[in-house]
Amino acid sequence: MLKVLSSLHVRGRLHSLPGKRPASIVNVGEGRSPLPRLLRSLTDQQGRSPVFWRKAFFCSKSGDGSEPPPDAKAAEEVDAIASIDAEGGAFEEAESKASSAIVSTNPRPEDYMSVVALPLPHRPLFPGFYMPIYVKDSKLMDALKENQKRSVSYAGAFLLKADPEIDSSSGSESDKSVYDLKGKELFKRLHEIGTLAQITSIQGDQVVLIGYRRLRITEMVDEDPLTVKVDHLKENSYDKDDDVIRATAFEVISTLRDVLKTSSLWRDHIQSYTQHIGEFNYPRLADFGAAISGANKLLCQQVLEELDVYKRLKLTLELLKKEMEISKIQESIAKAIEEKVSGEQRRYLLNEQLKAIKKELGMEADDKTALTAKFRERLEPNKDKCPQHVLQVIEEELTKLQFLEASSSEFNVTRNYLDWLTSMPWGNYSAENFDVHHAQKILDEDHYGLSDVKERILEFIAVGKLRGISQGKIICLSGPPGVGKTSIGRSIARALNRKFYRFSVGGLADVAEIKGHRRTYIGAMPGKMVQCLKNVGTANPLVLIDEIDKLGKGHAGDPASALLELLDPEQNINFLDHYLDVPIDLSKVLFVCTANVIEMIPNPLLDRMENIALAGYITDEKMHIARDYLEKTTREACGIKLEQVEVTDAALLSLIENYCREAGVRNLQKHIEKIYRKIALQLVRRGVTNEDSSQKEDSQESSNLSKVSSEIVGDSQIGKDTNAPTSSVEALKSFTEPNQAESGPSVTENSSSQEVNQGTTDANESVISKTSDKIIIDASNLADFVGKPVFHAERIFDETPVGVVMGLAWTALGGSTLYIETTIVEQGDGKGALHLTGQLGDVMKESAQIAHTVARAIFLEKEPENNFFGNSKIHLHVPAGATPKDGPSAGCTMITSMLSLAMNKPVRKDLAMTGEVTLTGRILPIGGVKEKTIAARRSNVKTIIFPSANRRDFDELADNVKEGLEVHFVDNYNQIYEIAFASEHDDAK
Repeated sequence: MLKVLSSLHVRGRLHSLPGKRPASIVNVGEGRSPLPRLLRSLTDQQGRSPVFWRKAFFCSKSGDGSEPPPDAKAAEEVDAIASIDAEGGAFEEAESKASSAIVSTNPRPEDYMSVVALPLPHRPLFPGFYMPIYVKDSKLMDALKENQKRSVSYAGAFLLKADPEIDSSSGSESDKSVYDLKGKELFKRLHEIGTLAQITSIQGDQVVLIGYRRLRITEMVDEDPLTVKVDHLKENSYDKDDDVIRATAFEVISTLRDVLKTSSLWRDHIQSYTQHIGEFNYPRLADFGAAISGANKLLCQQVLEELDVYKRLKLTLELLKKEMEISKIQESIAKAIEEKVSGEQRRYLLNEQLKAIKKELGMEADDKTALTAKFRERLEPNKDKCPQHVLQVIEEELTKLQFLEASSSEFNVTRNYLDWLTSMPWGNYSAENFDVHHAQKILDEDHYGLSDVKERILEFIAVGKLRGISQGKIICLSGPPGVGKTSIGRSIARALNRKFYRFSVGGLADVAEIKGHRRTYIGAMPGKMVQCLKNVGTANPLVLIDEIDKLGKGHAGDPASALLELLDPEQNINFLDHYLDVPIDLSKVLFVCTANVIEMIPNPLLDRMENIALAGYITDEKMHIARDYLEKTTREACGIKLEQVEVTDAALLSLIENYCREAGVRNLQKHIEKIYRKIALQLVRRGVTNEDSSQKEDSQESSNLSKVSSEIVGDSQIGKDTNAPTSSVEALKSFTEPNQAESGPSVTENSSSQEVNQGTTDANESVISKTSDKIIIDASNLADFVGKPVFHAERIFDETPVGVVMGLAWTALGGSTLYIETTIVEQGDGKGALHLTGQLGDVMKESAQIAHTVARAIFLEKEPENNFFGNSKIHLHVPAGATPKDGPSAGCTMITSMLSLAMNKPVRKDLAMTGEVTLTGRILPIGGVKEKTIAARRSNVKTIIFPSANRRDFDELADNVKEGLEVHFVDNYNQIYEIAFASEHDDAK
């Protein structure tokens, strides 16, 4: 029977005490068991009154004795161990309802052989301790309430085993999953040994339990609610006078005393324990130590399952020793933090006092102090993100700066070095935008076409979206000038919300421009990447390295080799600049390189890049770019209103085909600017002015646009319509109708109202309409603005003569068509020979020799009796002799030209071909399929012959490039022979 007799600790909590106490309790009060007095002395030494701890109380079978004086010594601890009694008898009935001990029930607890099983998810319940649990199962709650009404207020509390399907490293299972367990599934998850618990109160879904004694489950009785048969367990018999047990118990008490000194969290446990302790013994000591420790639930379950008293004491001692070590670590952490905080506070106070003293004395800080304060202030925002090795270097340099004379050269070197170190954006990254739709919109606003480039950029953004971060990549955009390589890099930076930095390496011959100078040199400077990071202020910008194929090489080293470290994803995480001399992380930087010809890039450097080729634009794409961007930007930059001028589609088409035949649109931009400058001059001469308030705002915007235009001039820009017309004529038709509706009368309607001024100085004013006051640029008057046409049709012959064949070539400016001409010089027995002209390279000279040999073999097979090649000296010429020509793609064209001369038969009309031929007649693949296809379309060629190996390259082209073309893919020259020399009857078929 539990009674609480300590009047000092429970005064005010009990309404009454029984008038008669049992003998056992009297003996306890008389000092029979001094361990409670010892533990109470521990708490009293702290100088605090006991606190009533309501979550988990220790309860015993009988009340405690009167409180001894709080002057226990170490000798009393030994006496306490010697005088600990053996475990008491059965529980007695409570004598007072006002007691805070366990409420007695009838029948006795040991009479319950089957109990309702309550799962404990977090910790086991030890005998003598309170524990609140939550019951979510309505049937289980009803059963508990029913038992309480029938004075059967006992249940079995058993710890849940860990779910084998849940990873132990991921954390414990949720309470919701625990409450879902029922029946056999719950029975399998319960530990075999638990605690018989009395239900003291039920409030809502909370049930308060008090542990009595240990139980072992034998079998399941009922599933819902789970009811089990149990056996009541008792500790194994032990000798309370055994020296080993007594020494272990003494060590447990000593450890409790030490933990109490270091951890204030245990004091409430001890105080609550001393309030409610009754008859005490070794088993209760072991349970008490395990119950109040913060050990793992499985370790506590081991203590609960252990019936051997000595082993239980050892397990408890291990838990307490671990708790002692944790308390020491906690104390050391708290002490270290306290010392750090107090040191910083002391330093701050002293600095503030120093500032106040200097202010009172009128002393100003010297240059070194001001510089040090400036550098520290600049570094402060990124100090937490700055690498430790960089902080160490900065601190060392700041210390050195204080000991240097301001007039010394070393002082300036150190000051400049600190200025660069503290200006770097260490760990400062800009927030990236991984929205693919946003990026698509920006790319479509800035560029027309270039679907393969846009797709690669969107892939990069999508990978960053899935990973959550974007890793720096090295992309190389290769293509002819003016196709938009530089402006694509700017658009990518805008789409990703990255800072943009561009530097050109064309003609760069000094390695120090990349890697920086040594600090000991006069005028030393960091490399381009360090300057880039300082300027942009973030560590993840987009860096555009322009003209990487034009790197120089001089006495100062090889910059191409220096770029290997900068552009290697495996090395640039620790890029080392010679000036800073500390590793810099460039792994988050996105590098975009541009080149005209990738063959000029060294192979080790090219291997580190991902090449994306930009071939150029066909006429239809140039129409979209000129109409949707170039013309609009130029008009605003010149301050001309939309209703003051109209450039017809016929004029744009003529401008593209007769003046601007390059692959890009840079030259087209220049010609459009030239047209609008002349229009502006005409408007001013007529007295037209746009200087109103709104025009002033437009004027400012025009200056900004002009600045942008000067940077992006010639770059490919996009229109809103991605489905371009398939031919120049269709492009003209598609643009004429909307422009007429938007701009007013057509060219023919305004031409009748125009008055021509015959003056020599104002000849351009013949296009001014007095009725509409609008200047109209048409194909008929385009020459007045841009001069005579520069180009004529590349197609020289309407009907191809004998011995002439059109070939397709790739150039740095895009694709072009060229003719290969063959004629007879002289004939005679044994005079067979080949003469070459046209400034051909070595490769084309060898191709011509191979073509001559293959042509003789084919002609001999077709006409065995004709010895044309053996008796004829032929001359093969490639026009435009001032232009060097070389490349392995003219073999089949040369053979066809020679055979046409030998058979005196012209080749098929509207035919162009490309491909290299071996001695056996095999056709080898070529490059530049897109450029050559565009060149063929420009010359109105309808039939093209490509090697079969290039079928995949042709299939990847846009539909508007391929539409309207008859393309033949061949493996052997015999197939070309059948196509090139097909009869008119076969052609008609």
